[in-house]
Amino acid sequence: MRSNNPIRLSTEVAEAKANGAPIVCLESTVFSKLGLPSPSNAEALESCISVLREDGVVPAVSAVIDGELRLGLEDSEYDQIFSASTKVSVRDLPIAVGKGLDVGVTTVSASLAIAHAAGERVFCTGGIGGVHRGANLTGDISADLHALTKFNVLCVSAGAKVFLDLPGTLQLLETLGVPVLGWQTDKFPAFYLRNTGLEIKRVDSVKEVVSILDAIDLLDLGHGVLLNVPIPSEDELDAEKIWTVIQKCIDECEEQGISGQEVTPFILERLAAGTEGESIPANLALLENNTKVASQIARFIYS
Repeated sequence: MRSNNPIRLSTEVAEAKANGAPIVCLESTVFSKLGLPSPSNAEALESCISVLREDGVVPAVSAVIDGELRLGLEDSEYDQIFSASTKVSVRDLPIAVGKGLDVGVTTVSASLAIAHAAGERVFCTGGIGGVHRGANLTGDISADLHALTKFNVLCVSAGAKVFLDLPGTLQLLETLGVPVLGWQTDKFPAFYLRNTGLEIKRVDSVKEVVSILDAIDLLDLGHGVLLNVPIPSEDELDAEKIWTVIQKCIDECEEQGISGQEVTPFILERLAAGTEGESIPANLALLENNTKVASQIARFIYS
């Protein structure tokens, strides 16, 4: 169903908007083979959707299908996401439309853009991109950070991906004026790790989060908010093992000349092997946990 914006809404999402029902937006890259191997990607999607539906919240997965920007997919369309091989960032959205891309999975930045265009406020992902190590030489900085300055959407995440320059990522977010919050923590998490030792502002309730969103609206600031939810303690991976594997992955990226959008899938694949598969269940756990928090916030906003 076509709405009053450039985004095509699924039947379910269009009905939810018409009825004022809570909605949580989800990216599609993480549910593709570029994010998680099969069948874990399908398992992750099923888990996130189940969490939302059990809470009475409508899931809205973003993607590009047949040259259309989509928010919410029909059940028959998910198989296209699982097997998709083209990743779409915010920069690529007009190109994907103009060239009629058959299937493209959206990154965090593209998903934030689509959520904002559709008038939605709550988006949930696994971990955001950020400043890559060596960015002072390469300029390799994820579009996710700049998207948070442009789109007035709450991004619920388990922090930034662990292989990034984390202090540099937080510094740039501060420079860009994006509030960085910790869900019941004052330490910045990094995907598989609960505590990087980096300080952030703590929030302890849904009401606090929504009050911050309201203040942004009152001040007409127009930017988003990054809410960081630590992975559950029982699912956290061993920090020493993770840092060892990541350093090896970074060395391999440099040796093979891997950069840009190719870095994340390369390192995630290597992490799965280097942790003997432990990273995949951890990824599923943090996605589900983030979705639970996003669901609570969406329900509060629409209550």
